[in-house]
Amino acid sequence: MTRLFNDPTQFKEEMIGGFTLAYSRYLRRVPDAAGVMALGAPQPGKVAVLIGGGSGHYPVFAGYVGKGMADVAVIGDVFTSPSGEQIYRCTKAVDGGAGVLYTYGNYSGDVLNFGMAEMRCQNEGIDVRTVTVTDDVASAEDVEDRRGIAGDFFMIKTAGASAARGDSLDDVEALTRRANDRTRSFGIAFGGCTLPGQSEPLFTVDPGKMELGLGLHGEPGIKSADMASASEIARMMVDIVLADAPADAGHKVAVLLNGLGSTKYEELFVLYKDIHAQLEASGLALHNPLVGEFAGSLNMAGCSLSLLWLDDELQALYDAPASTPAFTHL
Repeated sequence: MTRLFNDPTQFKEEMIGGFTLAYSRYLRRVPDAAGVMALGAPQPGKVAVLIGGGSGHYPVFAGYVGKGMADVAVIGDVFTSPSGEQIYRCTKAVDGGAGVLYTYGNYSGDVLNFGMAEMRCQNEGIDVRTVTVTDDVASAEDVEDRRGIAGDFFMIKTAGASAARGDSLDDVEALTRRANDRTRSFGIAFGGCTLPGQSEPLFTVDPGKMELGLGLHGEPGIKSADMASASEIARMMVDIVLADAPADAGHKVAVLLNGLGSTKYEELFVLYKDIHAQLEASGLALHNPLVGEFAGSLNMAGCSLSLLWLDDELQALYDAPASTPAFTHL
């Protein structure tokens, strides 16, 4: 369960306070808003990248604010979308005159509130575009109806690198959309997460079982299965993701094995050994794989696998420098 809190209703505010104190070398709080913005933002003439969603998912979203990634993150209550007003205030704070790209997970509350803020900003002359993250192969048959899991990382990295090198808003949007179209993810859970102040998890997993196709907001999987060995889980995850590979995507992939909160790094490395072998046996070339916590769900036990099929331009953006509290690449 989540143990460290004072007043559960103030969890988000206290988290933002501690986060900005710890990482003031990268970012500061957005004035009069529940958000954090990169030092030096806004930059006149540069496209701004705005990300956001509920808290409880660190390092998504606030952990990716800084050079080469997002300019601002709007932070909602735990597993709750930030309001349209908060998104609007954060947009105004980072607009440098070249437009703003929104990218966030495809969840109904986020779509509604970000959409309202986008419309309000457009009415005031700020050019805002949106790319929703739809990487979760388990959540829907049609790609546009899918929700986001850890694939958010690839979209934030792509958008941030594109904006940082001076691309136009049209190009930042197009490249981020291309990254989303070429990303697939699948997750499993071994135990549910518990909200601050609550004593029971949002869902439970029976002993000897695991949940397949979980959601980041504490949603259980689409079905249960018997617990398996790491090599069997690796084979299953790779098979499911590759079965949904985008058409004509090539053979080079960025790989992200993501822990959801309670699965230890050592366990992830054991799993990744077998995932790596399975992907190579499938004929894929693995480029700069990442293993760790990139999109969490409080203290959920579990993990997700994400693949981004790279082309030359997406690879250049993936490899571009970044410096944020949760991710640095030199």
